[in-house]
Parts: sequence; C-alpha cells; structure tokens
Amino acid sequence: MPLTQEIVQNALREIIDPNTGKDLVTTKSVKSIKLEDAGVSLEVVLGYPAKTQIEPIRKIIAEKLRALPGAGQVSVSVTSKIVAHSVQQGVKLLPGVKNIIAVASGKGGVGKSTTAANLALALAAEGASVGVLDADIYGPSQPMMLGITGRPESLDGKMLEPLEAYGLQVMSIGFLIEVDTPMVWRGPMVTQALEQLLRDTRWRELDYLIVDLPPGTGDIQLTLAQKVPVTGAIIVTTPQDIALLDARKGLKMFEKVGIPILGIVENMSIHICSKCGHAEHIFGEGGAQRMCGEYNVELLGGLPLDVHIREQTDSGKPTVVADPDGQVADIYRKIGRRVAVKVADLAKDMTSKFPNIVVQNT
Repeated sequence: MPLTQEIVQNALREIIDPNTGKDLVTTKSVKSIKLEDAGVSLEVVLGYPAKTQIEPIRKIIAEKLRALPGAGQVSVSVTSKIVAHSVQQGVKLLPGVKNIIAVASGKGGVGKSTTAANLALALAAEGASVGVLDADIYGPSQPMMLGITGRPESLDGKMLEPLEAYGLQVMSIGFLIEVDTPMVWRGPMVTQALEQLLRDTRWRELDYLIVDLPPGTGDIQLTLAQKVPVTGAIIVTTPQDIALLDARKGLKMFEKVGIPILGIVENMSIHICSKCGHAEHIFGEGGAQRMCGEYNVELLGGLPLDVHIREQTDSGKPTVVADPDGQVADIYRKIGRRVAVKVADLAKDMTSKFPNIVVQNT
C-alpha cells in the first residue's frame, strides 16, 4: 500500500507535543508534507521558542514516520516561529515588540522581580529575543538583579538604546537616577515615566517584552492595562493567605480590563534545610493551587525557598544563568516554555494584515 498524505497526517495525530499536550495536527504545527519516490519530507513549525526541544521532537516524528510501510527516506525539519498575538481592544502594538507579558503581584516581597528576570532568561535560553522593562518606578531592582551599570545612550536625541545583559534588552528608571535617589513622585509623573520608558526605548525586534510591575493595583497597573498592548499577565504569589488575598486583587484587575491571565507562579512553596534536608512549608501549602482552581487558571510552577536564588540574584547573576543545569533553573525554564505555549494559544494579531485607511479632503 503506497504512502499517502492521509496516512502521514494520521500518524502525526498520534504524536503529542510534550510542551503543549496536543498533537501536531491540532496545533497546526505541520506546515508541509512532501511525498516523493525516495521517501517523505516534513516541515514542522512550533509557535513557541524551543531550542532545547527541537531535536527531541524531531526524533519522535522521524521514528514515527520510519515505522510507516513504504516510508523510505525520512527527512524532518523542526523550527519555531513566534508571532504577535492580539491585545486589548483599541490599543496598538508597540514597534519592534511582538508580545508584552506583565509580571505582577498583589503585594511586595513575594519574589516577583526575581521571577521576571529568570523568566526572561529562560525564554532567551530557548532561543527567543527577549527584553525586560523594569516598571517599578519607586523601587527599580532589575539593574542590580541583572548586574547592569551605566546609562542608556540616545543616538538620535529622541530614543533611548536599551542596555544589555545575558542577551536581554533592558530598560529601567534605575539607569537614569542615582542608586540612593528616592522617587518622590505623584501618580501622573509615575505613569508618564512608565510610558516614556516603554515607548521611547528603541526595542529591537523582541519576541517577548517582560514587564516587571510594582506590587499592587495602582496607577502604573491601570496605565499598563489601559494604554499598553499587553498580551497576557502572570501573577506571582506565595502560599501565604495574606499574599493570596492581594494576588486575587491583581488577577481580578487584569480580568476586568480584558488581559488574559497566563497563569500563577508560586514562590517559596517549600523550604528544604541545606544541612539536614528537612522539608517544611513555612508559608503554608497549596495556596496557589486552590486559587488556580477558584479562577480556572493554570499553576505554571512552584519555586522553593532557597538561599541560592537570593544569593545569585543579589550578585547580578540570576539562577538561570548562574546554575543553568540546576533543579531551580529547570523549573524556571519549564515555566518559561509553558508561558510561551500559553501565548501561542492566544488569538494572533491581525492588524498588520489590514491597510490603514486614511480619509482626506479632496
């Protein structure tokens, strides 16, 4: 029986992408199937960055096709392509940025900035072009966390060039002020500063811009929700009841303005003593999981309360680059892949497909 397109398609329906949990046909990842006398060739394009995943997925597909009667030579190409996805109605995409991901928390001290930095590095490690905007005007921490010093240049006197660290493009108010200078600003000045940092930075073809928000649901969060094209939001919390109480407020705020919640990250889930190995849930247990069940959102992952995470971030070398083969870095990478998959599932942005209509008096 000769090999047909239908036989190949049916075989591909049986291959589940371990990152999406769906088969390659359902996710429309299969772009072309060519049947020739010599054998079959196949092109698969994943919608998320997958540098470490491409070869394992390619092998699974190749083995499946070789097992088909009359397959002959099998050639499989697997690549990834990240596209822009839709944002709030009436808000235009930012030039040079495909997707903006907000990282938020209801209260301070839950490890939001650490999560934002490691998430950005995890996405970059998978081959994506990533930027970080430190939107915490009152307490910018990304310059220290990413080990960046110096001031941004302006080549044309209008736009700021982002500074770089570990392959990330980074912008923060911390680059423009002295370290010990307090930002004694009222709300309108803060929101104006956020918009300027965002729009007056020359971002260079980013697949993802991670925005590290200040804690709470104040002026900056409202400005972001109303004026900035946000693809989706991540809520960071700890298992503690008081943190979850505030995390719920952040989640509801994004829901109200129509920004999809990509999921929840739980920090300080468990503490394992470095001396005796005793495991203890210092801040409670299962809080984020219960919140996810309440609001029908995904628990993206849980991070331990680990002194090394703090030490590495304080030294300007976050865990994903300080200990890339370690268990904690692996958790961050899994969270990064899951976030990218969730973004890929969202509706694509179609504004670039339609021409601008200009009405002129003639």
